[in-house]
Amino acid sequence: MTDIAVVGFAHAPHVRETTGTTNGVEMLVPCFQQLYKELGITKSDIGFWCSGSSDYLAGRAFSFISAIDAIGAVPPINESHVEMDAAWALYEAWVKLITGEVETALVYGFGKSSAGKLRRTMTMQLDPYTVAPLWPDSLSIAGLQAQAGIDAGKWSQRSMAEVAAAYQGDVDIDALLDTPFIADPLRKHDVAPITDGAAAIILATGDKARELCENPAWITGFEHRIDTPNFGARDLTISPSTIAAAKAATGGDTSFDLAELHAPFTHQELILREAIGLGGSTRVNPSGGPLTANPMFSGGLERIGEAAHRIMTGEAKRVLAHATSGPALQQNLIAVMEGRR
Repeated sequence: MTDIAVVGFAHAPHVRETTGTTNGVEMLVPCFQQLYKELGITKSDIGFWCSGSSDYLAGRAFSFISAIDAIGAVPPINESHVEMDAAWALYEAWVKLITGEVETALVYGFGKSSAGKLRRTMTMQLDPYTVAPLWPDSLSIAGLQAQAGIDAGKWSQRSMAEVAAAYQGDVDIDALLDTPFIADPLRKHDVAPITDGAAAIILATGDKARELCENPAWITGFEHRIDTPNFGARDLTISPSTIAAAKAATGGDTSFDLAELHAPFTHQELILREAIGLGGSTRVNPSGGPLTANPMFSGGLERIGEAAHRIMTGEAKRVLAHATSGPALQQNLIAVMEGRR
């Protein structure tokens, strides 16, 4: 297997709303420029480009074509795209590098969540015959999942609040539990904030990775799985796809210095911790995670970038990153990275 590593990561500032266009160009250009400067490369040094975004979120067909303005159309580039979180674009780029056709790839994702009614727009990813016509928004579906876990005794509103408190510093749990529901049993602290954002990661193989980065984050495991989109056909309190992806990516070794989990809701972090089998010694979301900022279609890519960054800076030796896409943890991706001094 070809050695492939993350050698660069950049993301746009996490803000509630930007004044830029929905094609992400204004957010992406600074990310690309930062990576070029840090690695001492130019656009011509990138062998393959792959992006993740959503036409529904951007409000236009083939929105990723407009985003290519951030790259520059001349000279021509080798490019692809996925209509989902850019973590899956990273997987496609990883496969491209394995073929040996290219030595480097730049993966990026973007989303201007503030452009419309995000939580209602996400309804468009649901089954178009039986679920989407009911127009349940993303909070309603997550609320059903959270209540199912409470009813099954898997977690409580207090344990959910404890997850939120871990990212808010010195906060009173009882005070959080006194706040009003926004989608019973979810309160504001249980839900990731709407965030505009973009992120980019550069991958490289073998000697090229060592040339570009002093301490690359080598990908030693990479897998993704999917559960049925039929809510009535699966137990929402567990995540079989995460269990399967983690088993394949980790080889059963769940000892990590840290893990970046893409859990947009507090109860989903509890599901993921159990599904992956993380121990108490593993730091979870030292970056703050999606509960502090969750840019759509780049939030999962950021989890991989944040985990890789800890290796590149020497803060960690072995890390795990997780990304999710679809409603109620329907699709899940696991990446394992290690440093090799």
